[in-house]
Amino acid sequence: MSMVEEDLVALYDKAPLDARYWVSITLFIAVLIFDYFDFFLVGFLVAALVQQWHLTFGQSSIMLLSGGVGAIFGALIWGGLADRWGRKPLTVIAVAICAVSAGSISIISDGAWVQFSLLRFLVGFGIGAAGAVLAPWTVEYTPTRHRTILSSATLIPVSFGILAAALAATTLMPVLGWRGLAGLGFLPLLPGLLIAVVVPESVRWLVLHGRTSEASSIICGALNLSPADLPKSAYTGTAASMAPAKSSSFGDLLALPRAFWLTVLVWFAASTANYGVFLWGPTIVALLMGLTPAEAAHLFVFVSLTGIAGRTMFAILPHWLGRRRCGEIMGYCTAVALGAAALFYDRSLLGYSAFIVILIPAALFFDGGFSNLVPHAAEIFPVRMNARGTALAQAANGFGKIAGPLCLALIAGTSNLITPKATIDALTPAFLFLAGCGLVVGLAYTFLGIETHGRPLVLEREDRSDATASALKVRETVG
Repeated sequence: MSMVEEDLVALYDKAPLDARYWVSITLFIAVLIFDYFDFFLVGFLVAALVQQWHLTFGQSSIMLLSGGVGAIFGALIWGGLADRWGRKPLTVIAVAICAVSAGSISIISDGAWVQFSLLRFLVGFGIGAAGAVLAPWTVEYTPTRHRTILSSATLIPVSFGILAAALAATTLMPVLGWRGLAGLGFLPLLPGLLIAVVVPESVRWLVLHGRTSEASSIICGALNLSPADLPKSAYTGTAASMAPAKSSSFGDLLALPRAFWLTVLVWFAASTANYGVFLWGPTIVALLMGLTPAEAAHLFVFVSLTGIAGRTMFAILPHWLGRRRCGEIMGYCTAVALGAAALFYDRSLLGYSAFIVILIPAALFFDGGFSNLVPHAAEIFPVRMNARGTALAQAANGFGKIAGPLCLALIAGTSNLITPKATIDALTPAFLFLAGCGLVVGLAYTFLGIETHGRPLVLEREDRSDATASALKVRETVG
Protein backbone atom coordinates (compact mmCIF):
# COMPACT_ATOMS: atom_id res chain seq x y z
CA MET A 1 0.00 0.00 0.00
CA SER A 2 1.44 3.40 -0.91
CA MET A 3 2.35 6.05 1.65
CA VAL A 4 -0.33 8.29 0.08
CA GLU A 5 -3.04 5.79 1.03
CA GLU A 6 -1.69 5.24 4.51
CA ASP A 7 -1.42 8.96 5.17
CA LEU A 8 -4.92 9.79 3.91
CA VAL A 9 -6.62 7.04 5.89
CA ALA A 10 -4.55 7.80 9.00
CA LEU A 11 -5.50 11.47 8.77
CA TYR A 12 -9.16 10.61 8.35
CA ASP A 13 -9.00 8.32 11.37
CA LYS A 14 -8.01 11.34 13.50
CA ALA A 15 -11.13 13.30 12.49
CA PRO A 16 -13.52 14.33 15.28
CA LEU A 17 -17.12 13.20 15.34
CA ASP A 18 -18.55 16.47 14.04
CA ALA A 19 -22.13 17.52 13.30
CA ARG A 20 -21.97 16.10 9.79
CA TYR A 21 -21.01 12.70 11.15
CA TRP A 22 -23.91 12.62 13.60
CA VAL A 23 -26.40 13.82 10.98
CA SER A 24 -25.15 11.13 8.59
CA ILE A 25 -25.43 8.35 11.17
CA THR A 26 -28.91 9.59 12.13
CA LEU A 27 -29.94 9.33 8.47
CA PHE A 28 -28.52 5.80 8.25
CA ILE A 29 -30.56 4.82 11.31
CA ALA A 30 -33.69 6.50 9.91
CA VAL A 31 -33.35 4.52 6.68
CA LEU A 32 -33.06 1.25 8.61
CA ILE A 33 -36.08 2.06 10.79
CA PHE A 34 -38.28 3.03 7.85
CA ASP A 35 -37.09 0.08 5.74
CA TYR A 36 -37.86 -2.42 8.49
CA PHE A 37 -41.20 -0.70 9.02
CA ASP A 38 -41.98 -1.35 5.36
CA PHE A 39 -40.70 -4.91 5.50
CA PHE A 40 -42.68 -6.05 8.56
CA LEU A 41 -45.84 -4.15 7.65
CA VAL A 42 -46.71 -6.87 5.13
CA GLY A 43 -47.93 -9.27 7.81
CA PHE A 44 -50.60 -6.81 8.92
CA LEU A 45 -51.55 -5.94 5.34
CA VAL A 46 -51.97 -9.58 4.33
CA ALA A 47 -54.00 -10.28 7.48
CA ALA A 48 -56.38 -7.48 6.47
CA LEU A 49 -56.62 -8.66 2.85
CA VAL A 50 -57.11 -12.41 3.34
CA GLN A 51 -60.88 -12.11 3.63
CA GLN A 52 -61.34 -9.05 1.41
CA TRP A 53 -59.50 -10.65 -1.51
CA HIS A 54 -60.55 -14.24 -0.70
CA LEU A 55 -56.91 -15.32 -0.69
CA THR A 56 -55.91 -18.97 -0.60
CA PHE A 57 -53.21 -20.22 1.74
CA GLY A 58 -50.78 -20.49 -1.16
CA GLN A 59 -51.44 -16.95 -2.39
CA SER A 60 -51.04 -15.38 1.05
CA SER A 61 -47.88 -17.40 1.65
CA ILE A 62 -46.32 -16.12 -1.57
CA MET A 63 -47.26 -12.56 -0.62
CA LEU A 64 -45.53 -13.02 2.74
CA LEU A 65 -42.42 -14.83 1.51
CA SER A 66 -41.70 -12.74 -1.60
CA GLY A 67 -40.02 -9.99 0.43
CA GLY A 68 -37.63 -12.41 2.08
CA VAL A 69 -36.63 -13.91 -1.26
CA GLY A 70 -36.14 -10.42 -2.69
CA ALA A 71 -33.88 -9.49 0.23
CA ILE A 72 -31.49 -12.34 -0.61
CA PHE A 73 -31.21 -11.24 -4.25
CA GLY A 74 -30.92 -7.58 -3.28
CA ALA A 75 -28.07 -8.21 -0.86
CA LEU A 76 -26.07 -10.40 -3.26
CA ILE A 77 -26.48 -8.11 -6.27
CA TRP A 78 -25.97 -4.81 -4.42
CA GLY A 79 -22.99 -6.08 -2.42
CA GLY A 80 -21.01 -6.66 -5.61
CA LEU A 81 -22.12 -3.37 -7.16
CA ALA A 82 -21.30 -1.34 -4.03
CA ASP A 83 -17.73 -2.64 -3.95
CA ARG A 84 -17.37 -1.55 -7.56
CA TRP A 85 -19.38 1.70 -7.79
CA GLY A 86 -19.33 3.09 -4.26
CA ARG A 87 -21.45 3.20 -1.13
CA LYS A 88 -23.39 6.42 -1.58
CA PRO A 89 -25.10 5.96 -4.98
CA LEU A 90 -25.99 2.35 -4.29
CA THR A 91 -27.56 3.22 -0.93
CA VAL A 92 -29.70 6.01 -2.41
CA ILE A 93 -30.93 3.79 -5.25
CA ALA A 94 -31.68 0.89 -2.87
CA VAL A 95 -33.74 3.11 -0.57
CA ALA A 96 -35.65 4.48 -3.55
CA ILE A 97 -36.45 0.95 -4.80
CA CYS A 98 -37.75 -0.05 -1.37
CA ALA A 99 -39.82 3.09 -0.78
CA VAL A 100 -41.39 3.38 -4.22
CA SER A 101 -42.27 -0.33 -4.28
CA ALA A 102 -43.74 -0.29 -0.76
CA GLY A 103 -45.80 2.84 -1.37
CA SER A 104 -47.01 1.64 -4.78
CA ILE A 105 -48.85 -1.24 -3.13
CA SER A 106 -51.45 1.35 -2.07
CA ILE A 107 -52.54 1.93 -5.68
CA ILE A 108 -52.80 -1.60 -7.06
CA SER A 109 -56.18 -3.05 -7.98
CA ASP A 110 -58.24 -5.08 -5.52
CA GLY A 111 -57.39 -8.77 -5.68
CA ALA A 112 -54.09 -8.17 -7.51
CA TRP A 113 -52.11 -10.52 -5.31
CA VAL A 114 -49.53 -11.18 -8.05
CA GLN A 115 -48.74 -7.44 -8.31
CA PHE A 116 -48.65 -7.27 -4.52
CA SER A 117 -46.14 -10.13 -4.42
CA LEU A 118 -43.94 -8.59 -7.13
CA LEU A 119 -43.87 -5.26 -5.33
CA ARG A 120 -43.08 -7.00 -2.05
CA PHE A 121 -40.21 -8.78 -3.80
CA LEU A 122 -38.86 -5.35 -4.79
CA VAL A 123 -39.38 -4.05 -1.24
CA GLY A 124 -37.30 -6.94 0.06
CA PHE A 125 -34.77 -6.39 -2.73
CA GLY A 126 -34.34 -2.77 -1.66
CA ILE A 127 -34.01 -3.64 2.03
CA GLY A 128 -31.47 -6.38 1.36
CA ALA A 129 -29.56 -4.04 -0.95
CA ALA A 130 -29.53 -1.20 1.57
CA GLY A 131 -28.44 -3.53 4.35
CA ALA A 132 -25.54 -4.82 2.28
CA VAL A 133 -24.21 -1.28 1.79
CA LEU A 134 -25.09 0.63 4.97
CA ALA A 135 -23.14 -1.63 7.34
CA PRO A 136 -19.87 -1.35 5.36
CA TRP A 137 -20.43 2.39 4.88
CA THR A 138 -20.96 2.85 8.62
CA VAL A 139 -17.80 0.98 9.66
CA GLU A 140 -15.76 2.79 6.99
CA TYR A 141 -17.19 6.19 7.93
CA THR A 142 -16.50 5.84 11.68
CA PRO A 143 -12.93 6.43 13.00
CA THR A 144 -11.31 3.25 14.30
CA ARG A 145 -11.24 4.45 17.91
CA HIS A 146 -15.05 4.76 17.96
CA ARG A 147 -16.00 2.12 15.39
CA THR A 148 -16.82 -0.85 17.62
CA ILE A 149 -19.36 0.85 19.85
CA LEU A 150 -20.92 3.26 17.34
CA SER A 151 -21.33 0.82 14.45
CA SER A 152 -23.07 -1.58 16.84
CA ALA A 153 -25.23 1.15 18.38
CA THR A 154 -26.81 1.92 14.99
CA LEU A 155 -28.55 -1.48 15.21
CA ILE A 156 -30.39 -0.68 18.44
CA PRO A 157 -33.17 1.49 16.92
CA VAL A 158 -33.88 -1.01 14.11
CA SER A 159 -36.26 -2.86 16.41
CA PHE A 160 -38.38 0.27 16.62
CA GLY A 161 -39.17 -0.14 12.92
CA ILE A 162 -40.82 -3.48 13.73
CA LEU A 163 -42.59 -1.96 16.73
CA ALA A 164 -43.74 1.00 14.62
CA ALA A 165 -45.28 -1.38 12.08
CA ALA A 166 -47.32 -3.06 14.82
CA LEU A 167 -48.42 0.24 16.34
CA ALA A 168 -49.32 1.73 12.96
CA ALA A 169 -51.39 -1.32 12.07
CA THR A 170 -53.20 -1.10 15.41
CA THR A 171 -53.89 2.64 15.44
CA LEU A 172 -53.92 3.74 11.79
CA MET A 173 -55.50 0.80 9.98
CA PRO A 174 -59.01 1.68 11.23
CA VAL A 175 -58.51 5.30 10.16
CA LEU A 176 -56.54 5.04 6.91
CA GLY A 177 -57.51 1.56 5.75
CA TRP A 178 -55.00 -0.86 4.31
CA ARG A 179 -54.25 1.40 1.33
CA GLY A 180 -53.46 4.37 3.54
CA LEU A 181 -51.25 2.18 5.69
CA ALA A 182 -49.43 0.87 2.63
CA GLY A 183 -48.97 4.45 1.41
CA LEU A 184 -46.74 5.11 4.42
CA GLY A 185 -44.20 2.98 2.55
CA PHE A 186 -43.08 6.11 0.69
CA LEU A 187 -41.60 7.54 3.93
CA PRO A 188 -38.01 6.22 3.40
CA LEU A 189 -37.70 8.50 0.37
CA LEU A 190 -37.04 11.47 2.67
CA PRO A 191 -33.92 10.15 4.47
CA GLY A 192 -32.77 8.65 1.17
CA LEU A 193 -32.83 12.06 -0.53
CA LEU A 194 -31.08 13.67 2.44
CA ILE A 195 -28.32 11.05 2.26
CA ALA A 196 -27.78 11.99 -1.38
CA VAL A 197 -27.31 15.63 -0.37
CA VAL A 198 -25.57 15.46 3.02
CA VAL A 199 -23.48 12.32 3.42
CA PRO A 200 -20.02 12.05 1.81
CA GLU A 201 -18.77 8.96 0.02
CA SER A 202 -16.60 6.54 2.00
CA VAL A 203 -13.07 7.94 2.20
CA ARG A 204 -11.60 4.46 2.44
CA TRP A 205 -13.45 3.33 -0.69
CA LEU A 206 -12.34 6.46 -2.58
CA VAL A 207 -8.68 5.95 -1.62
CA LEU A 208 -8.86 2.28 -2.53
CA HIS A 209 -10.11 3.17 -6.01
CA GLY A 210 -7.50 5.84 -6.59
CA ARG A 211 -9.87 8.80 -6.15
CA THR A 212 -7.59 10.48 -3.64
CA SER A 213 -8.44 14.02 -4.73
CA GLU A 214 -12.08 13.49 -3.66
CA ALA A 215 -10.93 11.75 -0.48
CA SER A 216 -8.61 14.66 0.35
CA SER A 217 -11.50 17.11 -0.04
CA ILE A 218 -13.65 15.13 2.43
CA ILE A 219 -10.75 14.86 4.88
CA CYS A 220 -10.18 18.62 4.74
CA GLY A 221 -13.83 19.16 5.63
CA ALA A 222 -13.69 16.65 8.48
CA LEU A 223 -10.51 18.19 9.94
CA ASN A 224 -11.55 21.78 9.19
CA LEU A 225 -8.44 22.35 7.09
CA SER A 226 -7.77 23.98 3.77
CA PRO A 227 -6.27 21.78 1.03
CA ALA A 228 -2.95 23.61 1.46
CA ASP A 229 -2.76 22.52 5.10
CA LEU A 230 -2.66 18.80 4.32
CA PRO A 231 0.79 17.18 4.38
CA LYS A 232 2.26 17.14 0.89
CA SER A 233 2.69 13.37 0.91
CA ALA A 234 -1.02 12.94 1.56
CA TYR A 235 -2.35 15.53 -0.87
CA THR A 236 -0.36 14.91 -4.03
CA GLY A 237 -2.05 11.62 -4.92
CA THR A 238 -4.75 11.84 -7.59
CA ALA A 239 -6.99 9.39 -9.34
CA ALA A 240 -4.88 9.78 -12.45
CA SER A 241 -1.67 8.73 -10.73
CA MET A 242 -3.08 5.63 -9.07
CA ALA A 243 -4.51 2.59 -10.81
CA PRO A 244 -8.11 1.91 -9.76
CA ALA A 245 -8.85 -1.42 -8.14
CA LYS A 246 -9.78 -4.07 -10.68
CA SER A 247 -13.29 -5.44 -10.95
CA SER A 248 -14.00 -8.24 -8.54
CA SER A 249 -16.46 -11.03 -7.81
CA PHE A 250 -17.92 -13.00 -4.90
CA GLY A 251 -15.31 -15.66 -5.57
CA ASP A 252 -12.77 -13.35 -3.96
CA LEU A 253 -14.38 -14.02 -0.57
CA LEU A 254 -13.17 -17.62 -0.76
CA ALA A 255 -9.59 -16.32 -0.71
CA LEU A 256 -10.29 -15.59 2.97
CA PRO A 257 -11.80 -18.97 3.97
CA ARG A 258 -11.80 -18.28 7.70
CA ALA A 259 -13.83 -15.07 7.31
CA PHE A 260 -16.07 -16.73 4.70
CA TRP A 261 -17.06 -19.73 6.82
CA LEU A 262 -17.36 -17.67 10.00
CA THR A 263 -19.87 -15.44 8.22
CA VAL A 264 -21.89 -18.28 6.71
CA LEU A 265 -22.09 -20.43 9.84
CA VAL A 266 -22.79 -17.63 12.32
CA TRP A 267 -25.43 -15.86 10.26
CA PHE A 268 -27.25 -18.99 9.11
CA ALA A 269 -27.39 -20.48 12.61
CA ALA A 270 -28.21 -17.20 14.41
CA SER A 271 -31.01 -16.39 11.98
CA THR A 272 -32.49 -19.88 12.25
CA ALA A 273 -32.54 -19.68 16.06
CA ASN A 274 -33.94 -16.15 16.20
CA TYR A 275 -36.65 -16.66 13.61
CA GLY A 276 -37.59 -20.05 15.06
CA VAL A 277 -38.22 -18.54 18.50
CA PHE A 278 -40.36 -15.71 17.17
CA LEU A 279 -42.20 -18.08 14.81
CA TRP A 280 -43.19 -20.68 17.42
CA GLY A 281 -42.86 -18.84 20.72
CA PRO A 282 -46.25 -17.06 20.89
CA THR A 283 -48.19 -20.17 19.90
CA ILE A 284 -46.40 -22.32 22.46
CA VAL A 285 -46.99 -19.75 25.20
CA ALA A 286 -50.69 -19.75 24.30
CA LEU A 287 -50.84 -23.56 24.50
CA LEU A 288 -48.93 -23.79 27.77
CA MET A 289 -50.78 -21.03 29.60
CA GLY A 290 -54.24 -21.46 28.04
CA LEU A 291 -54.18 -17.96 26.54
CA THR A 292 -55.71 -16.59 23.35
CA PRO A 293 -53.23 -15.82 20.54
CA ALA A 294 -53.69 -12.09 21.20
CA GLU A 295 -52.93 -12.51 24.92
CA ALA A 296 -49.86 -14.63 24.15
CA ALA A 297 -48.64 -12.07 21.62
CA HIS A 298 -49.02 -9.35 24.25
CA LEU A 299 -46.93 -11.38 26.71
CA PHE A 300 -44.34 -11.99 24.00
CA VAL A 301 -43.83 -8.23 23.70
CA PHE A 302 -41.59 -8.58 26.76
CA VAL A 303 -39.35 -10.90 24.75
CA SER A 304 -39.09 -8.26 22.03
CA LEU A 305 -38.32 -5.52 24.56
CA THR A 306 -35.61 -7.67 26.10
CA GLY A 307 -34.17 -8.08 22.61
CA ILE A 308 -33.89 -4.29 22.34
CA ALA A 309 -32.11 -4.22 25.71
CA GLY A 310 -29.83 -6.97 24.43
CA ARG A 311 -28.93 -4.95 21.35
CA THR A 312 -27.92 -2.12 23.66
CA MET A 313 -25.86 -4.51 25.78
CA PHE A 314 -24.10 -5.95 22.72
CA ALA A 315 -23.38 -2.46 21.43
CA ILE A 316 -21.38 -1.72 24.59
CA LEU A 317 -19.80 -5.07 25.52
CA PRO A 318 -17.64 -5.50 22.36
CA HIS A 319 -15.89 -2.22 23.20
CA TRP A 320 -14.66 -3.91 26.41
CA LEU A 321 -14.49 -7.59 25.50
CA GLY A 322 -14.01 -7.55 21.72
CA ARG A 323 -16.14 -8.89 18.87
CA ARG A 324 -15.00 -12.49 19.11
CA ARG A 325 -15.64 -12.92 22.83
CA CYS A 326 -19.09 -11.33 22.50
CA GLY A 327 -19.90 -13.69 19.64
CA GLU A 328 -19.07 -16.61 21.92
CA ILE A 329 -21.26 -15.17 24.68
CA MET A 330 -24.17 -14.79 22.26
CA GLY A 331 -23.87 -18.34 20.94
CA TYR A 332 -23.26 -20.30 24.12
CA CYS A 333 -25.81 -18.37 26.19
CA THR A 334 -28.41 -18.86 23.44
CA ALA A 335 -27.70 -22.60 23.48
CA VAL A 336 -28.04 -22.86 27.27
CA ALA A 337 -31.19 -20.71 27.46
CA LEU A 338 -33.08 -22.37 24.60
CA GLY A 339 -32.00 -25.79 25.84
CA ALA A 340 -33.39 -24.95 29.26
CA ALA A 341 -36.65 -23.75 27.69
CA ALA A 342 -36.90 -27.06 25.84
CA LEU A 343 -36.29 -29.22 28.91
CA PHE A 344 -38.15 -27.29 31.61
CA TYR A 345 -41.09 -25.88 29.66
CA ASP A 346 -43.62 -27.72 31.84
CA ARG A 347 -42.40 -26.14 35.09
CA SER A 348 -43.59 -22.89 36.70
CA LEU A 349 -41.42 -19.94 37.63
CA LEU A 350 -42.64 -16.76 39.32
CA GLY A 351 -46.21 -17.84 38.68
CA TYR A 352 -45.74 -18.16 34.93
CA SER A 353 -44.73 -20.90 32.56
CA ALA A 354 -40.98 -21.50 32.83
CA PHE A 355 -40.89 -21.42 29.04
CA ILE A 356 -41.75 -17.71 28.75
CA VAL A 357 -39.78 -16.80 31.90
CA ILE A 358 -36.65 -18.34 30.33
CA LEU A 359 -37.23 -16.84 26.88
CA ILE A 360 -37.43 -13.27 28.18
CA PRO A 361 -33.77 -13.11 29.36
CA ALA A 362 -32.71 -15.43 26.51
CA ALA A 363 -33.65 -12.69 24.04
CA LEU A 364 -30.72 -10.69 25.39
CA PHE A 365 -28.55 -13.13 23.46
CA PHE A 366 -30.40 -14.70 20.50
CA ASP A 367 -31.80 -11.30 19.43
CA GLY A 368 -29.52 -8.75 21.10
CA GLY A 369 -26.35 -10.37 19.75
CA PHE A 370 -27.12 -9.12 16.25
CA SER A 371 -25.75 -5.70 17.26
CA ASN A 372 -22.36 -7.39 17.34
CA LEU A 373 -22.85 -9.60 14.27
CA VAL A 374 -23.88 -6.96 11.71
CA PRO A 375 -20.84 -4.65 11.80
CA HIS A 376 -18.48 -7.58 12.37
CA ALA A 377 -19.44 -9.03 8.99
CA ALA A 378 -18.19 -5.84 7.35
CA GLU A 379 -15.04 -5.55 9.48
CA ILE A 380 -13.56 -9.01 8.91
CA PHE A 381 -13.26 -8.48 5.16
CA PRO A 382 -10.99 -5.86 3.56
CA VAL A 383 -12.67 -2.68 2.29
CA ARG A 384 -12.32 -3.89 -1.29
CA MET A 385 -14.78 -6.69 -0.59
CA ASN A 386 -16.58 -5.84 2.65
CA ALA A 387 -19.89 -5.00 0.94
CA ARG A 388 -19.81 -8.46 -0.59
CA GLY A 389 -18.93 -9.89 2.82
CA THR A 390 -21.96 -8.16 4.31
CA ALA A 391 -24.08 -9.38 1.39
CA LEU A 392 -22.92 -12.93 2.12
CA ALA A 393 -24.07 -12.46 5.72
CA GLN A 394 -27.46 -11.12 4.64
CA ALA A 395 -27.92 -14.00 2.19
CA ALA A 396 -27.10 -16.54 4.91
CA ASN A 397 -29.54 -14.65 7.13
CA GLY A 398 -32.26 -14.97 4.48
CA PHE A 399 -31.64 -18.67 3.95
CA GLY A 400 -31.76 -19.19 7.72
CA LYS A 401 -35.23 -17.63 7.84
CA ILE A 402 -36.34 -20.06 5.13
CA ALA A 403 -34.57 -23.14 6.52
CA GLY A 404 -35.84 -22.51 10.05
CA PRO A 405 -39.52 -23.09 9.26
CA LEU A 406 -38.62 -26.08 7.06
CA CYS A 407 -36.68 -27.75 9.87
CA LEU A 408 -39.41 -27.00 12.41
CA ALA A 409 -41.99 -28.45 10.03
CA LEU A 410 -40.00 -31.68 9.72
CA ILE A 411 -39.66 -31.90 13.50
CA ALA A 412 -43.38 -31.26 13.98
CA GLY A 413 -44.26 -33.78 11.27
CA THR A 414 -46.47 -31.33 9.39
CA SER A 415 -46.95 -30.81 5.66
CA ASN A 416 -47.10 -27.03 6.16
CA LEU A 417 -43.52 -26.04 5.30
CA ILE A 418 -44.13 -22.28 5.44
CA THR A 419 -45.70 -21.68 8.84
CA PRO A 420 -45.51 -25.06 10.61
CA LYS A 421 -47.95 -25.41 13.48
CA ALA A 422 -46.33 -25.46 16.90
CA THR A 423 -47.32 -28.37 19.14
CA ILE A 424 -46.41 -29.32 22.69
CA ASP A 425 -45.11 -32.72 21.54
CA ALA A 426 -42.68 -31.03 19.14
CA LEU A 427 -41.58 -28.37 21.63
CA THR A 428 -38.62 -30.16 23.19
CA PRO A 429 -36.97 -31.47 19.99
CA ALA A 430 -37.67 -28.20 18.16
CA PHE A 431 -36.10 -25.99 20.81
CA LEU A 432 -33.19 -28.38 21.31
CA PHE A 433 -32.60 -27.93 17.58
CA LEU A 434 -32.69 -24.14 17.99
CA ALA A 435 -30.33 -24.47 20.97
CA GLY A 436 -28.01 -26.42 18.68
CA CYS A 437 -28.02 -23.46 16.30
CA GLY A 438 -26.85 -21.26 19.17
CA LEU A 439 -24.09 -23.77 19.90
CA VAL A 440 -22.94 -23.52 16.27
CA VAL A 441 -22.62 -19.74 16.68
CA GLY A 442 -20.50 -20.13 19.81
CA LEU A 443 -18.24 -22.81 18.31
CA ALA A 444 -17.78 -20.84 15.10
CA TYR A 445 -16.52 -17.86 17.08
CA THR A 446 -14.28 -20.07 19.24
CA PHE A 447 -12.54 -21.81 16.34
CA LEU A 448 -12.92 -19.30 13.48
CA GLY A 449 -13.38 -15.97 15.27
CA ILE A 450 -11.45 -12.96 13.97
CA GLU A 451 -10.96 -10.05 16.37
CA THR A 452 -11.46 -6.61 14.80
CA HIS A 453 -11.99 -4.35 17.81
CA GLY A 454 -9.49 -1.47 17.82
CA ARG A 455 -7.84 -2.60 14.57
CA PRO A 456 -7.90 -0.37 11.47
CA LEU A 457 -9.78 -1.64 8.43
CA VAL A 458 -7.56 -3.06 5.70
CA LEU A 459 -8.06 -1.63 2.20
CA GLU A 460 -6.40 -4.44 0.20
CA ARG A 461 -5.76 -3.01 -3.23
CA GLU A 462 -5.76 -5.33 -6.21
CA ASP A 463 -2.22 -4.20 -7.01
CA ARG A 464 -0.98 -4.61 -3.42
CA SER A 465 2.58 -5.69 -2.73
CA ASP A 466 3.54 -9.17 -1.58
CA ALA A 467 4.27 -7.73 1.87
CA THR A 468 0.75 -6.33 2.13
CA ALA A 469 -0.75 -9.60 0.94
CA SER A 470 1.19 -11.43 3.64
CA ALA A 471 0.04 -8.96 6.24
CA LEU A 472 -3.57 -9.59 5.25
CA LYS A 473 -3.09 -13.31 5.59
CA VAL A 474 -1.69 -12.79 9.08
CA ARG A 475 -4.61 -10.51 9.96
CA GLU A 476 -7.08 -13.17 8.87
CA THR A 477 -5.56 -15.75 11.20
CA VAL A 478 -5.29 -13.47 14.24
CA GLY A 479 -7.36 -14.53 17.23
